[in-house]
Amino acid sequence: MSSQPNIGIITQARMTSTRLPGKIFKEVKNKSLLKYHIDRLKKTGLDIAIATTTNTTDDCVADFATQNNLKFHRGSENNVLSRFHETAVKFKFDVIVRVTSDCPLIDPHLIRNSIEKFLKLNNQKLYMSNGIERTFARGFDFEIFSFQLLNEAFNNATDESDLEHVTPYIWKNKSEKVELYHIKQTENNSGYRITVDTTDDFELIKQLIENYKADELPYTEIENILKLHPELTALNSHIEQKKV
Repeated sequence: MSSQPNIGIITQARMTSTRLPGKIFKEVKNKSLLKYHIDRLKKTGLDIAIATTTNTTDDCVADFATQNNLKFHRGSENNVLSRFHETAVKFKFDVIVRVTSDCPLIDPHLIRNSIEKFLKLNNQKLYMSNGIERTFARGFDFEIFSFQLLNEAFNNATDESDLEHVTPYIWKNKSEKVELYHIKQTENNSGYRITVDTTDDFELIKQLIENYKADELPYTEIENILKLHPELTALNSHIEQKKV
């Protein structure tokens, strides 16, 4: 890896979510969830690219990227690994941070600190994540890996689940060469959920932003609000995460 690798955040965004179609453009205080997501990511100071699909339903995602001067790429809806790989190739990213657009309150400082750690470790075979051995609330998820690992997955993955979810080939260590690094905090807050997959999830985000200005807060303070307000977590505690 050169001394200055090109680092890019790639976020997946599309309109045809199965459980809450069009969720990324649902608004809180006249601002879309996708805009909250991007504004939080911009605070990392890193390059951002949106990986969306070639479906006409996603023209609005491409328009959003254009209006906000963001890099974007359109590829396969179902083979997300190929769409993701094409995006990384197009923008020549050496190191990739993978996030998904259903996380409007993603934490920029958590990502930034982890990137710095990743670069210090200087290992092309390193996969870093806070979502496998989970201690953070669901919705702060990110993964960091080299283009080399992404390329290996792209060239070798054949399982439908590996193609749809981009990184299982890497973190299940199917190449038997990957070193896993789990980012954890001392307290286990993995039971909290601030990702948006359903109407109830959206209601929680709406209340967090409207009543607590969560869009301006770090993850520690957001998790504290959830801890202090069980009536908030009750809004979506029954939602089952879709399995990878």
